[in-house]
Amino acid sequence: MATKITGKKLAKNLILSLTAQAISIITSFVLGFIVPKFIDEYQYSYWQVYLLYSGYSGICQFGLLDGLVLRYSQYEFDELDKPRMRSQFKLLLFINSALTLTGLIVSAFLCDAVTREIVVLVAASIVVKNIFGYTSYSFQITNRIPKYAVVVIAQRAGYALFVGILLACGVNVFWLYCIADLSGDALGSAIGAFFNRGMYFGRSLPVRECLKEGWSNISAGMILMLSNFSSMLLTGGAKMMVQWGWDELVFGQISFSFSVSNIFLTFVTAISIVLFPSLKRMSMDELPDVYLKLRNAVSPIMFFALLLYFPACLILELWLPNYSDSLTYLGILLPIVVFSAKVALLTNNYLKAYRREKTMLAVNAAGVALGVSLFAVGAFVVKDIDFVLYSLVAVVVLNSIVSEIFVSAIIKKRIAADVVAEVIMTIAFILAVRFLGRWWACLAYACAFMVYSLIYRKNLLALFRSAAGLFKKQKDDGRQ
Repeated sequence: MATKITGKKLAKNLILSLTAQAISIITSFVLGFIVPKFIDEYQYSYWQVYLLYSGYSGICQFGLLDGLVLRYSQYEFDELDKPRMRSQFKLLLFINSALTLTGLIVSAFLCDAVTREIVVLVAASIVVKNIFGYTSYSFQITNRIPKYAVVVIAQRAGYALFVGILLACGVNVFWLYCIADLSGDALGSAIGAFFNRGMYFGRSLPVRECLKEGWSNISAGMILMLSNFSSMLLTGGAKMMVQWGWDELVFGQISFSFSVSNIFLTFVTAISIVLFPSLKRMSMDELPDVYLKLRNAVSPIMFFALLLYFPACLILELWLPNYSDSLTYLGILLPIVVFSAKVALLTNNYLKAYRREKTMLAVNAAGVALGVSLFAVGAFVVKDIDFVLYSLVAVVVLNSIVSEIFVSAIIKKRIAADVVAEVIMTIAFILAVRFLGRWWACLAYACAFMVYSLIYRKNLLALFRSAAGLFKKQKDDGRQ
């Protein structure tokens, strides 16, 4: 069985993962800010449609990978039953290949050439992205964060490199940028396979036992997978409604806003990946206090990050004048980052650690049902994009609050006052952005943040001391 992760090792894993995600930030920067400058708005919009739907290719593993995480994340790599793992990879490959073939057949009957190309590419992503998912999950399961970092760097850097080549060649065809995305995943999988020797092909379980193992993993992981993707469907559902209800150019503007806001979540995702195996190795007595420490760090960092919106708008208006309308939408969407960060980093990880996947699913499914209903009203009844986006913010905030209510009940900690303060800060940001001029809004929100900081000054001082201590420890370790 795996040994408990020490604070020093957790800190090292966080730094390694954040380093890998720094590459992701650079890639996201290229994709989010450079590509729109050099391809036309229609091609950008088609590319974003592909990214939207290929992002859900992970549903086609039906929870098998999530089941592996839940059932085997307490083991070291050498302790894993390799034939058992290989059998699950082959089962995953067979299922995904069948679904990809189905998608290719369906595409042959589509008349619209652009739609046909998108369907073909999304079908291909089912195999490519789920193989990469299996590869990356194997490192997360066994907490081999350094190797996971290498795989992420290869995947993201490869994607950025391929896109850079296309831009240098003046390519203005969206499907080649989609191929670049798939190529990055393939490169990451190939490098991961080198570190994961014995996890792919070779002697496996007999077919009957393989199917039985697969059913066990799917049964364990289906609820978790649905919970994770139902959370994604809150933002994805809003984008889909915009795509169906408005033209390509409007969808491109909205997609650009989402792309910028997603950059803020990249580092949070990295920390979340490191955190779950660590939580699984902690005793139940430790988890409540760790939750409060993490929560006290996440919220002020996220609210401070919202200040970056104002200088970012100035730069983006100069760099991408065609997407100036997106900045208004971005002002509505950015507060989602605060609450999505808490869900990804805290509540979901804690509900998984306490094996409350059904609670996760119930909360997220209710949020999706409410959200999709409101998005549909906004797109097809009210026909107002602002209504769709405000609905999205409201549902994400509500989903985060409900999730925290369940977690706080489990760990027996009171957080009601903190939640109220966070909602007030969110409302203050949106109102300032929507009803004040750019720099008056910046001043108003900065004042609100100063008041928030004064109220929570003890938490902020503790955060600074922890950060300083971590930096000093890493510096001392480097000298040894």
